[in-house]
Amino acid sequence: MEFSVKSGSPEKQRSACVVVGVFEPRRLSQVAEQLDKVSEGYLSNILRRGDLEGKAGQTLLLHNVPNILSERVLLVGCGKERELDERQYKKIIGKTISTLNDTGAMEAVCFLSELHVKGRDTYWKVRHAVEAAHEHLYTFDSLKSHREEPRRPLRKLVFNVPTRRELPVGEKAVTHGLAVAKGVNTCRDAANMPPNICTPIYLAEQAELLAEQYDNLTVERIDEAQMENLGMNAYLAVSRGSENPAMMALMHYQGAKNDSAPIILIGKGLTFDSGGISIKPSENMDEMKYDMGGAAGVLGAMHALAELQLPINVIGILAGCENMPDGKAYRPGDIIRSMSGQTIEVLNTDAEGRMVLCDVLTYVERYNPESVVDVATLTGACVIALGPHATGLLSNHNPLAHELLNASEQSGDRAWRLPLWDEYQSMIDSPFADMQNIGGRPAGTITAACFLSRFAKKYHWAHLDVAGTAWRGGKEKGSTGRPVPMLTQFLLGRASEQSS
Repeated sequence: MEFSVKSGSPEKQRSACVVVGVFEPRRLSQVAEQLDKVSEGYLSNILRRGDLEGKAGQTLLLHNVPNILSERVLLVGCGKERELDERQYKKIIGKTISTLNDTGAMEAVCFLSELHVKGRDTYWKVRHAVEAAHEHLYTFDSLKSHREEPRRPLRKLVFNVPTRRELPVGEKAVTHGLAVAKGVNTCRDAANMPPNICTPIYLAEQAELLAEQYDNLTVERIDEAQMENLGMNAYLAVSRGSENPAMMALMHYQGAKNDSAPIILIGKGLTFDSGGISIKPSENMDEMKYDMGGAAGVLGAMHALAELQLPINVIGILAGCENMPDGKAYRPGDIIRSMSGQTIEVLNTDAEGRMVLCDVLTYVERYNPESVVDVATLTGACVIALGPHATGLLSNHNPLAHELLNASEQSGDRAWRLPLWDEYQSMIDSPFADMQNIGGRPAGTITAACFLSRFAKKYHWAHLDVAGTAWRGGKEKGSTGRPVPMLTQFLLGRASEQSS
């Protein structure tokens, strides 16, 4: 879909539809008042009859409004003006997009981007409107035999800004919003793919397809034979029980000079997690195809980065693997020597993500990274702690943690920091090895991060636990595309620092 910005009066728009807001109770927004004045009270007369109360998400489509050049006027309820916050704004935009897509208006000029949202400027409103539009139009139907296409889908949306002076800001917002939306869709497509198709090799192939589109993006594969030579025994232990071989894809994005230290994003790519010998309950096990949500998120973030052509160096790593029960599978009680030389006593084979990630965290030392962020659907404990709303964040470096938290607030892809105190480290000590791979039920998200922190001592590192945020279950089952918006905002911030 095509997006653009302009600055103009609502009554002068020659379009299939003009979109304006109505506040509760039955109060026209400033832009809607302009239309009402030109139409000689047509809109206010309708509101007085009670056709629209103005509650958030209500809509009323009007045809042939007097003295208005557009074919239709869509009134959208915005709730109480003083309570219009970020969450409400996105909800309103989503409802607007759905309504426009169903009406047959193939283009529209939207004035909701002029609404006052607490603490947010024109850039934020336009960018998040673009992202919200893509989110609501997304479908995953590539594997369906029959697809239902809208008869006259929405193809062009113009966001109005208050003054011509804000047009450059609005255009920048559209560019950034489209890049994030493309990254989110890439993430969702990969994560929603069934595990019989989305294998570790498939993940690498998706990275290579993306690299074909962008000159400064290259992909390198590390297969099981190379992993064995590198001593990545923890990673390989997880893969041993599967017929699908492990595959690590390294996506090298070169936007700065060769000697500029890279930012490294690592995504846990368990394309299916049965739990291994510590097998999971069968109920909802189909959702374990989403255990590669971290890798999907990194793939999406790398797509957004390449689209934005940011002046930084980034390496995105998709740590592809599958965890299955088999005669060759690793067992509870096994002790494995990781690539770092540290030994791990396996108490639960379903705590496999950290086994894969620990070797990748050691592998990336060779790049002398500026910072490393791993993304993983790592612990059910994070879902219990934070639910589906916030990503868990833990870090060994306060400035990096604050950067990510700020990026999460700006992007609306929210995170919450949990402690990584030394007091928790003893919970994963083992009597037989350097550590064990679980610390028990208490503080499960924190002890998982403690495990990873023992392999990330040579650089600034942060861990994002997206177990609660990467996908939704139930009737609306599907990938959310998180944390692509947060990661992209983090990279935008780094690029801004580089150029200043």
